[in-house]
Amino acid sequence: MNREIIHDTFFLSIPSSKAQKEDLPHAMDLIDTLKAHRHECVGMAANMIGVSKRIIVFSTGPAVMCMLNPVITVKKDPYETEEGCLSLSGTRKTTRYTTITVEYDDLSFHRKKQTYTGYTAQIIQHEIDHLSGILI
Repeated sequence: MNREIIHDTFFLSIPSSKAQKEDLPHAMDLIDTLKAHRHECVGMAANMIGVSKRIIVFSTGPAVMCMLNPVITVKKDPYETEEGCLSLSGTRKTTRYTTITVEYDDLSFHRKKQTYTGYTAQIIQHEIDHLSGILI
């Protein structure tokens, strides 16, 4: 289900709790909401739809990837950039890393480990910041 986007900075600044199997419907809502906003958004965190759980989704071309309980374990090659956010107005400066390695659970709660680079790595970092209550 396409859900309303949250703009409340107090709510968005609260760190999210671990996602459990009973949170899978929220993951599906997050996927649907990202698809509905594809023209203006490439990634979302669950708190952006009012669910304070560690779930992110992002576009990789035509596909949408979902990560439950993601943790960045490796960061390489920092750079400065500016980012916007569907939940916030304007852009903000931030430091990102060109290459990251992420450990996460897939939708079947199998633990995965994947390395990402470039723009996809930047999107993932932005969404994981949301899970920690960091507003960029």
